[in-house]
Amino acid sequence: MPTSSRSRLRRLPVLATDGWLARGYLTVFAFGVLVMFLFPESPYAMGPMLLTAPLSFLPVLLPFGPGTGGSPPVEVLATGLWFAWTLLCALVNAAALGALARKSDRAPSVRPRPRAPRAPRALLAPAVDNWLARGYLAVVAAALGTFLYAVFVSSDPGFAGIWPIMAAAPLSFLALLVTAPVEYSSPTWLSSLVFSAGVVLSGLVNAVLIGLLAHRLRARPAGR
Repeated sequence: MPTSSRSRLRRLPVLATDGWLARGYLTVFAFGVLVMFLFPESPYAMGPMLLTAPLSFLPVLLPFGPGTGGSPPVEVLATGLWFAWTLLCALVNAAALGALARKSDRAPSVRPRPRAPRAPRALLAPAVDNWLARGYLAVVAAALGTFLYAVFVSSDPGFAGIWPIMAAAPLSFLALLVTAPVEYSSPTWLSSLVFSAGVVLSGLVNAVLIGLLAHRLRARPAGR
């Protein structure tokens, strides 16, 4: 019997603290928040936002957040909502890492068989077998399509590359670093294709994590 929505929400913090990978991520995130408060002008102050990507970039599209002008209560409310959203993003990302490292909730068999290497198709299955991961891939595809249209069709690309970077973050920043040397030593179309390939790979990694999290939240705990 599928788990209820309330039960899934209760399992989110459990997954977020399950295993060294999730707990290590939360430790790094807490250290990043400390650095942000101690050195707000430092480039490292962006650490919490990068660590909680891609969800943490969603408020960028809204006209309400840190830096919102207005009365002091409005500014405090905007900053508080942003901080609460960032904490929620950290919880979701930690839960995704916990789902990645967690074994099945089903009761193990009496004689477990050694695991065979999984085919690439099986590894990518969580990225396409649930609506949450498919919806995320649709967002990445739309952002990447906007970038490719701006580069190869539009006369003024502008800052179109920011959309796929935000959609497939944080690994998309690595794709940007890899593309940088190619941009100055090869044709423009080649650097754009290298960047696009990096965004696709980054989006697939995120989609797999989202899919695994969705599976773990839906799974029935052992003994039920």
